[in-house]
Amino acid sequence: MPPIDLLLLDIAIIVLAARLAGAALRRLGQPPVIGEILAGILLGPTLLGHVAGHRLFPATVLPSLTTLADVGLVLFMFVVGMELDQTLVRGRGRAAGGITAGATIAPFAAGCALAVALAGQHAHGSRLVFVLFIGTAVAATAFPVLARILTDRGMQRTALGGLALSSAALIDVIAWTLLAIVVAMASAADKNSWHLLLIPAYLLLMVLVVRPLLGRLVGAFERAGRLTSGMLSYVLIGLLASAWATQWMQIHFIFGAFLFGLLMPRSSELIQQILERIQQLATLLLLPIFFVVTGLTVNLSTLPASSLGILAGILAVSIGGKLIGGYAGARFTGISHQDSAVLATLVNTRGLTEIVILTVGLQEHILDTELYSLMIVMALVTTAMTGPLLAWFQRRSRADRDLRDPDPAAVGAAR
Repeated sequence: MPPIDLLLLDIAIIVLAARLAGAALRRLGQPPVIGEILAGILLGPTLLGHVAGHRLFPATVLPSLTTLADVGLVLFMFVVGMELDQTLVRGRGRAAGGITAGATIAPFAAGCALAVALAGQHAHGSRLVFVLFIGTAVAATAFPVLARILTDRGMQRTALGGLALSSAALIDVIAWTLLAIVVAMASAADKNSWHLLLIPAYLLLMVLVVRPLLGRLVGAFERAGRLTSGMLSYVLIGLLASAWATQWMQIHFIFGAFLFGLLMPRSSELIQQILERIQQLATLLLLPIFFVVTGLTVNLSTLPASSLGILAGILAVSIGGKLIGGYAGARFTGISHQDSAVLATLVNTRGLTEIVILTVGLQEHILDTELYSLMIVMALVTTAMTGPLLAWFQRRSRADRDLRDPDPAAVGAAR
């Protein structure tokens, strides 16, 4: 057990560093999450760790910080599932399907091919699990960060922005599904692997019993006229129980939290009030701890020179697979060249989703620390490049209006 005074000091330092770095990156037009992870890298062994970081964040305090970070991750995945608008794809099925197919299959295949080349050096367990995991990580898109980028640029209500969100939502669901399968495969050799057999029963229980019970929240909410502490308590109890169940079944707690969020009743006012309560805790305290702890686990100072070649390969496969696949999928459905390029750029955003996937890979011992660090760099680069690329496309377009409000006929033809 770490001294409580050191733990409290560390939390204060983490929140301060995350806020300052996040604000600095926001001023540069970047998502704050990049600054929060960079704050962890700055405080960790890559830079300041050699000066004071090893005293502020000794090995004894990291388990406690990781536990707090995991609670923040549960809340985050619940919010992701709850905010995933299942009506986004309506009217955009063909176009969103084409973009999703291209932006998933191409990077997944390229990632698997790269993983085959890296397996001899970095796969310490099942090679098949390692290959599928790298493919899944490369194929991911960050729906939450993409939504924030579109909102910041006023594109969330345009036809192009809606199509990007629809595609990102589908890619997100596919990525979480693939990750669940990979984690289950990684756990299959464990002595408690029989727990995996209970997954179908868990899914049936969630859909047939838990979902109707959650549906009663709407009536109780309307009668009370507000979200009471009792309602929120029941939601949190169910959320934590679902997360525990999937962790016990060895498919990681993030899937239980995500599914519980997906099953929440789609009452906009109820959802909004739940989000307001949860995000105050998660966004201001627990998620910054998660991102900074992620940065603390990254050590770029000890990477061998050969890692630069591996990083170049990861970036080439990740960026090339997404841009080429997303562009080809959009063009296949009849979307114009300019809009297809913008859509491919948007679905290349990885951010939070990628960080979560990589964290699961490290916790499940699928990734070693070297490859984990390199993949974190890829997640930061692909997220940071979205804004500048969009600005570049705006300058190249005939008018800013064409980018913010694309030709309805071009998008409509793809529906």
